[in-house]
Amino acid sequence: MSSRIGLFVDFANISMNGGYGLRADLLRRFVARDGGQLVRLNAYLPFDSTRAETDSAYRAGQLRFHDALRDNGFKVMLKTVRWFEDAHGARHAKADCDMDIAVDMIEQADRLDTLVLASGDGDFARVAELVQARGARVEVIAFRNVSRRLRGAADAYTSGYLVPGLVPPERERSAREWGVLGGYARGICYQFENGFGFVRFLPRIAGQLWTSDSREADSPWQTCFLHGSQLPPGLSAEALPSRDLVLEFDLEEGDAPGRLKAVRVNVAGQPRPESRSESRSESRTPAEH
Repeated sequence: MSSRIGLFVDFANISMNGGYGLRADLLRRFVARDGGQLVRLNAYLPFDSTRAETDSAYRAGQLRFHDALRDNGFKVMLKTVRWFEDAHGARHAKADCDMDIAVDMIEQADRLDTLVLASGDGDFARVAELVQARGARVEVIAFRNVSRRLRGAADAYTSGYLVPGLVPPERERSAREWGVLGGYARGICYQFENGFGFVRFLPRIAGQLWTSDSREADSPWQTCFLHGSQLPPGLSAEALPSRDLVLEFDLEEGDAPGRLKAVRVNVAGQPRPESRSESRSESRTPAEH
């Protein structure tokens, strides 16, 4: 009997913490990769209804995004953005979906085997514990600024950066195809000494992630070589190996036939330089996608 799965996506948290541009179709495929039955797919989003009345481009963009989510089987749960002024007259937006997500997860826990939460918000740690007490499994997927408390409460945590193609590459890459020679990938350096080591990455969405040894026949992971000369400025070799650092890199042919090596490495999740106009556009409201 296949596992009954529920997916709950906190888009405001994900988008503002490294998941901007997330592909909902690949997230859905990743969650159901082991043949599970997706029973609930809930997408929680802020929506500025006041702005939508006067900004046709915003309204049209939001509606297209909502329709794309529905095309992938998601139930779109909108939270109206409320604006208020602080003591200095500055306007701030508020559209917190946390309570809605928490209530839905707890209410639906009895009818699901696994609940997958896409959020890094530590406030959900207690929710995870309550759901687990009712017999369900809780898994978390997030990108940046992920609460240690939430990671500790979850039955499993996966960095969204490791999911093939889930978000666009963070640097300009010579090829945008994931996991192949001449393409790029993201992975974890699990061994590093004497100036070189090895990185583990997922070449495709498949398999059971706990089979982490790529030498095993049923492992979904693949290994590539990493030389210290390819590390970016600011990343000391002493920081490796590390399960907390996700590396993004191009894949080139290694010294041995059939082997790959990681080149032009950067650390995923680190803020990249932005123009002042880009910074303004991404900080206007969490409702923008």
